[in-house]
Amino acid sequence: MTTTAPPDPQTVPAPPPVAPPPAPALDVVVPVHNEEADLAASVRRLHAHLIAGFPYRFRITVADNASTDGTLAVADQLAAELPEVRSVHLAEKGRGRALRAVWSTSDAPVLAYMDVDLSTDLAALAPLAAPLLSGHSDLAIGTRLHRGSRVVRGAKREVISRCYNLILRGTLAARFSDAQCGFKAIRADVAAGLLPLVKDGGWFFDTELLVLAERSGLRIHEVPVDWVDHPDSRVDIVSTALADLRGVARLSRALVSGRLPVARLREQLGRAPLEPVTPGVPAGLTRQLVRFAGVGVASTLAYVLLYLLLRPGLGAQPANLVALLLTAVGNTAANRRLAFGVSGRTGAARHQAQGLAVFALGLALTSGSLALLHAAVQPGAAPLPVELGVLAAANLAATVLRFLLLRTWVFRAVRAA
Repeated sequence: MTTTAPPDPQTVPAPPPVAPPPAPALDVVVPVHNEEADLAASVRRLHAHLIAGFPYRFRITVADNASTDGTLAVADQLAAELPEVRSVHLAEKGRGRALRAVWSTSDAPVLAYMDVDLSTDLAALAPLAAPLLSGHSDLAIGTRLHRGSRVVRGAKREVISRCYNLILRGTLAARFSDAQCGFKAIRADVAAGLLPLVKDGGWFFDTELLVLAERSGLRIHEVPVDWVDHPDSRVDIVSTALADLRGVARLSRALVSGRLPVARLREQLGRAPLEPVTPGVPAGLTRQLVRFAGVGVASTLAYVLLYLLLRPGLGAQPANLVALLLTAVGNTAANRRLAFGVSGRTGAARHQAQGLAVFALGLALTSGSLALLHAAVQPGAAPLPVELGVLAAANLAATVLRFLLLRTWVFRAVRAA
């Protein structure tokens, strides 16, 4: 019998290292809290949809938020059964906390999330991710308020949703249409820059993230969705609405005070400004003119109202002085923020002082016009409409001069920086 000697261990080549699986293109997070009844069916449905129709590698991350039922066990079972599913447990409750924890550590270039009840039609998932995968947009949100959306939900939720989005438009100048639809995606590099500044860990997380993104000059893509309200939704509408309103107040204070580094974010994350269409026209001039004109219209109306209120008791010249002084301070503050994009308190006092110097020139124009009118017509004999017409013309000339001085002198250093 011939026997074969065992191979020398030193001559056996080592097995090649196992390469880690490639990173997925999309990581869809499903935050859950006490959802053991619906979790398995929803994740299987989402998984089957992505397997059948999504052309890239994907991952589904079930983020359990301190569940007290069997949710975590269901999530672990799904992760053991389906290779594209993983389970993450968090000891603290909160949708925002779950998204921050998973998104901050994910290796996927596009991060998304959706509610576990899958109220949003999954056919919108590919259109949500596509503009981020292509680099066309920075964030994408599902919207129930687009004319192309189809929504089935109660009147109370419809009214609350629309009122909330109107509040955001009025207080935070938000331009996105639907802040709280549980169907959003973001590029990972954008999330890395924004997440450290998002303070909320609950339902206001979405709104805060979107406002920061918009103020940073990022592009938000909106996808009209088909959405059916889940009859067993456990969201406490009243407490959630109150928490959102507190979040709006906090975020408004942070933006007005300059505590949020919006300018730095815009420089780091925002898209490069477009080149002017007309050669020789500075970039941003049209936007500044439009916003300056809007502020000017509001200031002129305020000036006329103050003049009419003060003139009977003070006379023409004192009324003109007080009305112009008050509106000049407000005009400088509004133009500083809206027309020339300067926020925070740094340099505010100097800008107001320079604005008052510009005001002095405007005062000289308007007061000189009144003096010329009264020199040509006997004092007190000029009809009030004639006085207002002369003042309006003088204010127009002062407005043109004011814009030029604000742009080339008061805020020139800020724009150059």
